[in-house]
Amino acid sequence: MVFAGTGAIIINDVSGGAITHLGVGLVFGLIIMTMIYALGEISGAHFNPAVSFGFLLAKRLPLKEFLPFVISQVLGGITASLFLKVVFPLHKTLGTTLPNLISPAGDFIFETILTFFLMFVIIHVAQGAKEKGLMAGVAIGGMVALEAIFAGPITGASMNPARSFAPAVVSGHLDYLWIYLTAPFLGSALAIMSCCLIRVDGCCKK
Repeated sequence: MVFAGTGAIIINDVSGGAITHLGVGLVFGLIIMTMIYALGEISGAHFNPAVSFGFLLAKRLPLKEFLPFVISQVLGGITASLFLKVVFPLHKTLGTTLPNLISPAGDFIFETILTFFLMFVIIHVAQGAKEKGLMAGVAIGGMVALEAIFAGPITGASMNPARSFAPAVVSGHLDYLWIYLTAPFLGSALAIMSCCLIRVDGCCKK
């Protein structure tokens, strides 16, 4: 996900906008969609620590599986960013998520809301801790693309701590990283809380 998504941002920059902002948003959505269909039955297609955290809160993911997921997500992101750094050594940010035309506080609120809606969709279409089913990939990938397209120019539309952590660390742009390491977890937790309130069965295990 980091390789394709941030790679699209980098290639769009170095090619003078050949991919376009719309294209970048679609790349993020499409890579999530296709990887859900490829890995959903195997691992649940967990690419996002905030989403894994949401499943943990909903008691649909054991604690013993949560930490390996997060470690794998972070290591995968760093590996992708290091590869992109080798291929594009002159690119300054490597697709780092940064606030734009908005204050850090506004960025935090925006990212919290974005992750809330993403997790709200995921928890309703996933079965157990696994995103599977005919339309799950379309719904989740579509939501990622939607939010990336409309919110990307303002906050970067990360919704994913691993996606933000990797390029920020590899490129050295750490100033606003705290936002993208905290807001998604808050948004995910709020989504699980709301789901448990409006659904009697099927959201949170008792």
